Amino acid sequence: MSWKAGRRPRMRPTARPGSASLEEGWRCLGNWSKRRPPVEAVKRGAAAVSSTFEEMKEPDDQDTDGEKSVTSNSDGKKSLRSSKSESRSPVQEDNTFLEDATDETFTEGEESYLEEDSDEERLEGSLSSFQYDDLQSTTVSQQTPAPAVEEAEEEVKKKISESFFYDYMELASMPFVTLDSDIPLDLLTLVHSFGYDCRKRANLQLLDNSIAVYIAGNQLIFLNLKTKEQTYLRSSSGEGIGVIGVHPHKTYFTVAEKGSFPDIIIYEYPSLRPYRILRDGTEKGYAYVNFNYSGTLLASVGSNPDYTLTIWNWKEEQPILRTKAFSQEVFKVTFNPDNEEQLTTSGSGHIKFWEMAFTFTGLKLQGSLGRFGKTTTTDIEGYMELPDGKVLSGSEWGNMLLWEGGLIKVELCRGTSKSCHNGPINQIMLDEGEVITVGSDGCVRIWDFETIDTADIIDETGLLEIEPINELQVDKNVNLFSMTKMSEAGNNFWLAQDANGAIWKLDLSFSNITQDPEFLFSFHSGAVEAVAVSPLTYLMATTALDCSVRIYDFASKTLLAQMKFKQGGTALVWVPRMVNFTGAEIIVGFEDGVVRILELYDPKGLTVFVGRKKISDADIRLKQVFKPHTACVTALAYERDGEILATGSKDQTVFFFEVEMDYKPIGYINTPGPVCQLMWSPMSHGDYDSGFLYHCEFPPCDESRDFKEQKDEPIDVRYLEDTEDNPIQTITFNINKVMMFCGMKNGAIRVYVLNQNDPSLTSLVDYWHFNMHDNNYGCIKSMASSFDDRFLVTVGADGNIFVFNIVSEFMLRKDIKAKLPSPRFGIETEPIPEDIEDPKAYSIENARRKREHDKLMKEVEEIKARKREQIKALRIKFCKLLEMNEELPKHMQFKRTDFDVDSKIRAEMHRKTAFKIQQVEKELAWEKEKHELGLMKLKNRFRDPLESDTIVVHAILSDHKISSYRLVQPSKYSKFKRASQSERKPSKLDRFEKEGTGRKDSQRDAGGSIAIQEESIIEKGKKFRPKTLSEIMVENQIEKTRKLILKAERAQLKIQQRKKEWEELYKSKPGDDYEDPKDLQAIKEAQEYMGDFNLKTAPDYKIPEHMRINAAKKEEELGHLDSLVHGNKRYMNKCILSLRDLKVAVVEEIQCLVQELKNIQSALHVSKHIPIPQIPQIHPEEVPEKRFQYDEETLLNFKQQHMKSDDEKSPRVEQTGSEGPGGGFLKLSSGKDGDLTTRDSMSRSSKASTFSLDIPKYMEFEKAEPTDMELEIMKRDEIKHMYMQQYLVNRVKELIVTFDAELRLLRHQKLKLDTQMKLSDLHHVTLFQEILLLKNFEKQENILQERVNSLDKEEQYMQWKINETLKEMEEKKNEITKLQEQEKALYAGFQTAVGENNKFANFLMKVLKKKIKRVKKKEVEGDADEDEESEESSEEESSLESDEDESESEDEVFDDSICPTNCDVALFELTLQLREKRLDIEEALVEEKKVVDNLKKEYDTLSKKVKIVATNLNAAEEALEAYQREKQQRLNELLVVIPLKLHQIEYVVFGEIPSDLSGTLVFSNHALKRLQERIHELQEENSKQQKLNKEWRERRKQLIREKREMTKTIHKMEETVRQLMISKFGRVVNLEALQTLSVNTTLEELKIRKLRKELANAKEMKMWEEKIAQMRWELMMKTKEHTRKLYQMNDLCIEKKKLDSRLNTLQNQQGNAFQGLREADVVAREEVTELIQLQAERISALKEEIALLRRKGGLILPPIQSPQEKEMQPVDL
Repeated sequence: MSWKAGRRPRMRPTARPGSASLEEGWRCLGNWSKRRPPVEAVKRGAAAVSSTFEEMKEPDDQDTDGEKSVTSNSDGKKSLRSSKSESRSPVQEDNTFLEDATDETFTEGEESYLEEDSDEERLEGSLSSFQYDDLQSTTVSQQTPAPAVEEAEEEVKKKISESFFYDYMELASMPFVTLDSDIPLDLLTLVHSFGYDCRKRANLQLLDNSIAVYIAGNQLIFLNLKTKEQTYLRSSSGEGIGVIGVHPHKTYFTVAEKGSFPDIIIYEYPSLRPYRILRDGTEKGYAYVNFNYSGTLLASVGSNPDYTLTIWNWKEEQPILRTKAFSQEVFKVTFNPDNEEQLTTSGSGHIKFWEMAFTFTGLKLQGSLGRFGKTTTTDIEGYMELPDGKVLSGSEWGNMLLWEGGLIKVELCRGTSKSCHNGPINQIMLDEGEVITVGSDGCVRIWDFETIDTADIIDETGLLEIEPINELQVDKNVNLFSMTKMSEAGNNFWLAQDANGAIWKLDLSFSNITQDPEFLFSFHSGAVEAVAVSPLTYLMATTALDCSVRIYDFASKTLLAQMKFKQGGTALVWVPRMVNFTGAEIIVGFEDGVVRILELYDPKGLTVFVGRKKISDADIRLKQVFKPHTACVTALAYERDGEILATGSKDQTVFFFEVEMDYKPIGYINTPGPVCQLMWSPMSHGDYDSGFLYHCEFPPCDESRDFKEQKDEPIDVRYLEDTEDNPIQTITFNINKVMMFCGMKNGAIRVYVLNQNDPSLTSLVDYWHFNMHDNNYGCIKSMASSFDDRFLVTVGADGNIFVFNIVSEFMLRKDIKAKLPSPRFGIETEPIPEDIEDPKAYSIENARRKREHDKLMKEVEEIKARKREQIKALRIKFCKLLEMNEELPKHMQFKRTDFDVDSKIRAEMHRKTAFKIQQVEKELAWEKEKHELGLMKLKNRFRDPLESDTIVVHAILSDHKISSYRLVQPSKYSKFKRASQSERKPSKLDRFEKEGTGRKDSQRDAGGSIAIQEESIIEKGKKFRPKTLSEIMVENQIEKTRKLILKAERAQLKIQQRKKEWEELYKSKPGDDYEDPKDLQAIKEAQEYMGDFNLKTAPDYKIPEHMRINAAKKEEELGHLDSLVHGNKRYMNKCILSLRDLKVAVVEEIQCLVQELKNIQSALHVSKHIPIPQIPQIHPEEVPEKRFQYDEETLLNFKQQHMKSDDEKSPRVEQTGSEGPGGGFLKLSSGKDGDLTTRDSMSRSSKASTFSLDIPKYMEFEKAEPTDMELEIMKRDEIKHMYMQQYLVNRVKELIVTFDAELRLLRHQKLKLDTQMKLSDLHHVTLFQEILLLKNFEKQENILQERVNSLDKEEQYMQWKINETLKEMEEKKNEITKLQEQEKALYAGFQTAVGENNKFANFLMKVLKKKIKRVKKKEVEGDADEDEESEESSEEESSLESDEDESESEDEVFDDSICPTNCDVALFELTLQLREKRLDIEEALVEEKKVVDNLKKEYDTLSKKVKIVATNLNAAEEALEAYQREKQQRLNELLVVIPLKLHQIEYVVFGEIPSDLSGTLVFSNHALKRLQERIHELQEENSKQQKLNKEWRERRKQLIREKREMTKTIHKMEETVRQLMISKFGRVVNLEALQTLSVNTTLEELKIRKLRKELANAKEMKMWEEKIAQMRWELMMKTKEHTRKLYQMNDLCIEKKKLDSRLNTLQNQQGNAFQGLREADVVAREEVTELIQLQAERISALKEEIALLRRKGGLILPPIQSPQEKEMQPVDL
């Protein structure tokens, strides 16, 4: 025999099976990884386009070689794979393809596009906008040389067709078969899967109500929940499936692969055709995928190592955004259903909130990491996005965390700080307005969404206690991992994934017909450790660490039986037929070292007994159990003849058992390391290592030879391809030894075909290789083939169990089924052996050692006993010596210390004793602290909430007693008052009105203060100066005009006031159909409250506003009830407590009196003694607080009592002991304290007995005969004592009787209160039922109430706008009226100014009424209304222009620019000014009318909107009323208990109370009396109203007569006024206009202006006259100066003449010397000549000016100019 210990695999370079040449990869693997869809192609030049961060390439843009060439169908060019085009499917031939020679991967030249930021992460995608329609694919032309590049075509963009599908056969992974081998591809065909990877996230999805889908290794399994049939879908990568997801519309599902840069394949359902492929989303595998709510986007997150988050436009196969989610494992990513631009990711120790935001650089994905703050960091498995952006997540300790703004807002827990779940929360969902949490504790809890959404912290702990609405405990040992809803109409069924290996169907309707959780499927949880196949039939057995052993019929694909144990199974072998011929036994090894032999049988073969339960298909029975090992059993092997069983374990031992002797242990051997596998040796044996297979030879089985002479080296070795990093985990052979099945570490199955003629390893060349289990954690644990080599069974660490059909020439029948072994005779009567359930139980070897150890210890104890007997004998001898010493005289006795052999021994003993006591205290310190904490918790839980405990006070003489109420703290309903959400809040309109009035007042005040400041500044700026005569004249004229105007204004004001009074009078005149509002209100109140007593059960019952209730009001009512009940009970408890204190005082006083009575009786003769009254006892239940008063003696007594009760174990003692420790404490303490009387009372009694009576104490003298005096004194004292004795006895009786009377009186009051409390309890139950019912209605009611409130606010706002519009229209109409009155006043002023009989009146009137085109001043304003009114204004302007043109055409006969002859110019100018004013008024009127028209339009629009809103409001109120009525009907269905006495029942039939009281009505006496009184009140009121009606009719007739007489009087007065006007004015005039036109304001203003102008002109003329005088003075001075200069010039001329004469003389004399004149002389002469001429001209000009100035009224000429500018014309004066 040999065993294999674990080895470290040797690392050798090797080639993977799929890394051959391109042609080999195509032929062997089907080239499933080489196809690419026509997503996008880019025109390439000579160099490849590299990917950058700023401009990211799409997955198909990445180029690793320059040899890729792809062409479109339109170009007609051939690709490198044109030879493979024949394999295309018909679907692909109709579309454009993009084929690449190799898979795209990230090359070294590319830059990483992943950036991480702990707080904020942004990544700009390759798209600058979020428009899906712009995502188009392009076609790439074939790469050509440089000349051809210039002639390349432009990019052609095309979208992927909606009808495009991929070919599944080209995508699905296929088995690998070595080249040139005859092994068929379908060597193994998957028949059925019995496993389920229940610990994989989101591994249970629903495609419809009957089809569930989950991942099983490299397969996707579609499970029909009704027929339990399975359909399989292969992985495309062959390296496993990461995660799956389902489209919201259930029309598509995603399969996210694993591998190197895996794909996401989107399949259409139910056709299962590949629809889209998303590439290069992650590096190794996907962790989670999720569609958005509309299904247009897909979010994926990768697993280790990159954790890439990608947002896809999956229909166009384009990534939109991409970034790194986090640096640790990410569990989940989801879109916010209410805002698809927000996402959330969670994982290991983090949660992150993402948002897709547009920036100036494009669309970015921004992430914000959640901050835990004071909360412990936790892994977040489940979370949910709320509609307002908040996120609700779970935690590892079971509480819920509410996140807002990246921070934890509040942590939610249950009452008394209990966690929401006992363990992590794995999933949180929002369904039908309720929050559902799924926990690992197997519970599903329903929470109120509104409570969670509005939750906030209330204290520093950050915790908020809430309670679930409903909860469902699925079952014990259930770990719910995820749930998905089944869309069945009318049902609320959910499919649940149990991480402990099950699929459940849950009903979450929580109604009376709710179904129990249904157990649909059961699987192994976790890795399956071993599998064994029956040697006779199609049965297999499996075991796993989930502590179960299961039996399957893999031919009929059914689970037959399972059996649970305390520990997990690790090894399993089917007992061979040589040991058990029927093949009914299985031997299983477990992780605690126990080996169990199980027997399988068909229970249908057993004898059927009456009352037996349903018979199952198979049953398992424990036959034998033993424990050979201390660690897990790893291997089991039977010897070839079946005589010996060998078991191996991790404890490095191999045990051997003799099978025929009921597995009697033979012995064991130790191994160098843990045992991995056991196999009894044939002649040769095969072994395997990492990358190699060895062939070893064993020595022959010869007892004469030494066993140590063995061959260590293998005789043959074979290198296995692609096993360096993927070693073989297990090897098995089929029955015929034709095939060798190898289970790989990555979950793949490798089959080698053996050559029977060549047993050497060199023949192992051809093999078949296929990935089945999960490539990461699905290593194959065990494999086995069926007895007929038709099936192969594999189990893996991923929990999957696959059954394959091995290709054979015999076809397998479909109706094949395994045959179960029949039960043994008498199996039902055999006792089941006692199982070993304790994992710490001794193994076989340890038990043997334990027996030996016990034997040795027994011998040692015997030796100790003999020593103790010797010591006991010595002690007896020593005691006798001590007694002998005591019998000696004292002076001869030895001291006690003299007997000590050594004094240090006793000191050492004391020291050791103290040390041991200290050690014991230290050892018990933890227990002491534990029990103290336990006691404190018990007090906090049970005692502290108690406000008062039950106190029972007993009467003294009678059996009456009274007990107090056991009061707890007030309930939560009486502590707070929840605000009712149905109450209306003040609308924005009210707030706006309040703010608006305040704002207007403030503006008005501010404006007034500004005006006052300006006036003060102006007044301060004035300077005091004396007034001139002109100013006095102007002021007088202004004052006169002002008085006239004031007088006219007063008259006008008086007229207007009179008009206003008339208008108000007419307005107050009621119409023919007018009704007084007070009468209407009274009628309404009468209709609502008088005489209408509809029952609440009536179908037309309308609930009044003040009687509408909700949960908040009902909780307030319940709190009020609780407060009243609590107050009454507290008051009664105080009374009972006072009575108890009174009894204690009475008992103490009686004790004093009895003591005094005893002292008195001691002085009396016994014959004269009165019986002493018995002292009342204080019962333990009267002082319950004494239970908690104990001392050491009490505790010791209780301990003895407890030990005694344990020893006796009698029912009576147990019953006594069951009273609890409190009763024991009470009895012991009562006995010790002497009937609960305190020392103070005893001292008081002693003092009373001492000082109350002075009893003489006779000295002990010799007895003598008393004298008469002494006898008299003794008789007197005796009488006194007799009286005191009787008095004290009577006093005791009086105290007892008084106390009993008080107790009976209080008892009577308490009985009444008990009745009221019972009624209040009934009322409390009713209120609580109503609260529960109202809470169910509260949500919908709040929605309806909010709608009513919103519509009401909207109506109020619209009504306010209408009122504002009406006010504005009224103001505009008033302005129009004012303008019209100004126009009338203007014409009246014109008539007054023109006067009567003016011949130019018609001309001036035409001038005044003439229409003139005026240039309008256009003001630039930013109002949007100008554009809307532009068309209307243009039309009005055109109409005005046409009217003006017509008027001009009519008025062409006169010219208004020239005043006619003999017409007053001032009057003409006044007419022109009045015309300008008229035009201004007309323009203002036009503008105001436009505004009024616009306001009318706005008013009409608002009126229509108000009607619509009012209609909606009425509908909402009706809906609310109907809901209120429905709520009232549901409330009416609640049963209310009302106790009545017989005299209160007035409904009798034939003098008897009927048996059926369902038709009766419970009515209060007060209400009934009020109704009866109301009858008389209505009769009196009716008669009174009739009298009033008659009186008012007479009054109406009288008013009609008075009205007629008043009308006649008015007509007479009007005629008198008309006659007076004719007599005074000659015609009927308008007195109002006459009073108004008594002064012409315009004319007066013109006169004042004229006067001011004249004064100003006079002042200016005076100034000019002064200037003229000044100028004349200056002219005179200038003239004098000119005269003086003329004289000087005359003198100079004379002197010049003399000089000329002298010069001539000198020239004549010197003429001979000079022949001619010099040039300088000529020039000088000319200059002098010109100067002389100029002076002469100036002289003449001055003369003329002087002459001119001498004339009167002459004009001053301009100064004399130079001769060159003498071109002035003479001025004619």
